[in-house]
Amino acid sequence: MRVSPRWENARTVAGFVSSPPNEVLLEFARRRLPRSGAPCLDIGCGAGRNAVPLTQLGYQVTGTDLAAPMLTAAASRAEQDGVSLSLVLAPMAPLPFPDATFDLIVAHGIWNLATSGVMFRDALADAARVARNGAGLFLFTFSRHTLPDDARPDPGESFVFSSWNGEPQCFLTEREIIDELAAVGFRRTSSDPMTEYNVRSPTAIPTGGPPVIYEGLFERVRE
Repeated sequence: MRVSPRWENARTVAGFVSSPPNEVLLEFARRRLPRSGAPCLDIGCGAGRNAVPLTQLGYQVTGTDLAAPMLTAAASRAEQDGVSLSLVLAPMAPLPFPDATFDLIVAHGIWNLATSGVMFRDALADAARVARNGAGLFLFTFSRHTLPDDARPDPGESFVFSSWNGEPQCFLTEREIIDELAAVGFRRTSSDPMTEYNVRSPTAIPTGGPPVIYEGLFERVRE
């Protein structure tokens, strides 16, 4: 997988450097911390907005990204905050780690960047492979509600659309997300609906503006 030039753009990187952490993720991580030094994988960690605070909570965090400038920014952020991160230049799949390694998996705004259903499913399956039994998964990804109801997926795809910004990306319904994750062994930690952000009014025309986002909490269950 090749990284899009926009993720290596200096202005984009600077924007991620100044981004605050996701407080819902931090609370989820705090509740699930099994022990000090528990291994955590932040897939597509960017400039470390979540990786650094997760380390401060007590996790041993490994962050991956395909954009080298993002990893450089994450290393600088960690140094400024006096924490140690392991940073690896790697795609969302395959992940260069042994099976059943991590107690927490973070997929914050990464799997929606898969350019095909095959890539998306490979990413989910590999995350499940490196997750320990009972590991938590924090998901933050694009909702199908970002797009008009009559939008059509790319040829041969079911949830990959290029119509939003000209690049193929994944936009799933809540049911699709839950089913895709269940297929690789992740189940919801709650029966409540997933949280959805940036939801538009029913009468609004979904053009422009930020994407609608689904946020969900899952755990790895090995049969």
